[in-house]
Amino acid sequence: MSNEANKNQLHNEEIVAKSMNGMGVLILNIALIIAGLAAFIHGINLFNTGYGKGILLIIVGGSYSFVIGPIIFAGLKVLKPNEALVLTLFGKYYGTLKGEGFFFVNPFVSAVNTGSKDTTSGKLGIEQKKSGGTEVTLAAKADKKISLKTMTLNNEKQKVNDQLGNPIIIGIVVIWRVVNTAKAVFNVDNYTEFLSIQTDSALRNVVRDYPYDVSNEDNEKSLRGSSQEVTEKLKAEIQSNVEIAGLEILEARITHLAYAPEIAAVMLQRQQASAIIDARQMIVEGAVGMVEMALSKLNENDIVHLDEERKAAMVSNLLVVLCGNKDAQPIVNSGSLY
Repeated sequence: MSNEANKNQLHNEEIVAKSMNGMGVLILNIALIIAGLAAFIHGINLFNTGYGKGILLIIVGGSYSFVIGPIIFAGLKVLKPNEALVLTLFGKYYGTLKGEGFFFVNPFVSAVNTGSKDTTSGKLGIEQKKSGGTEVTLAAKADKKISLKTMTLNNEKQKVNDQLGNPIIIGIVVIWRVVNTAKAVFNVDNYTEFLSIQTDSALRNVVRDYPYDVSNEDNEKSLRGSSQEVTEKLKAEIQSNVEIAGLEILEARITHLAYAPEIAAVMLQRQQASAIIDARQMIVEGAVGMVEMALSKLNENDIVHLDEERKAAMVSNLLVVLCGNKDAQPIVNSGSLY
C-alpha cells in the first residue's frame, strides 16, 4: 500500500476550519432577509400593476429570503469553552472548529462525532454496549460537539490472573482527554469504546507480569507493593494503544485490588502463616542474642562457672522461657547447684 493511501486512511493532523465572526454574519443575514422580503412584496405589487420589473424583484427577493437566508443560518455555530466541532464537506475532512464563541462556517459542512459525550453517566446515551465487562454509553446522536475536557473512565472490576496464575479482582480508573479531534473521529469507530477496550487489554497485559504479593524479602515487584511502578507502566501501555485515536492519558490508578473469592480464604491463611513465621523468626533471633549475652556476662563477671552440660541446660531453659507462647512457671532450686 502506498504512502498516499496510508495518508488517506489515517488522519494524523488537525486542520483549522475557516470561520468568520458569527454575530456579524447573523445581523447581516437578518437585514438581507428583511430586505429580500421587502423586495419580494414590492415585486408582487409591481407585477400586479403590470410592470415587468416586478418579476425580477420577486425572484431575487424570494430566493434570498426563502432559500439562501435559511441556508446561511445553518453555518452559524456556537461553542462553549473546551468544545470542538469536526466538520466535513461532502464527505471530505473540512477542518476542526475550536475556541469558545459564535462562528460562521461554510453552511454546507456537517459535524461529526463518533464518541460519547460523557463516559461517566449512564443516561446521556441511547444505546449501551458491553465490552470486556465494561458498559460504554454512546451519546445522543443529536450532539455533535466533541468535549476537550479532562474526563474519567471508570472500568468495572475484572477477574485477571497474576504472574503466578492466581485469580485476582482488579479495577482501575483512567483520566484522559481528546488532543487530536481528527484522529479521534476518523481513525476509530468510537473513541470512548476504543479507549475502554484498550484499557482492559492493557490491564491484563500488565497484571500478568507481576504477582499479587511476595512473601520473601527479595526486591521482586508486586501489584500490592509496587503500585506506583505498576500504574506508570499501565499508563504507558494504554497511551501507546490509544495514540492512533488522538487521546492523551493523564493518569491511570488502581482503585480495587483483591484476591478472587474462590481463593481469598486460602490466601488469607497463607498470609497469616507467613506473618507467624516472620514473627517466630524474629523472636528466635532475639532469644539467641539474649542467651548469648547472658552467658557472656556470666563469664565476664566471673559470677559462676558452668560446664558444658550446665550451659546446655541453661540455654535450653532460657530459650523455652523466651520463645514460649505462654508465661513460664519457674521452679526455684534452693539447694546446691550440682
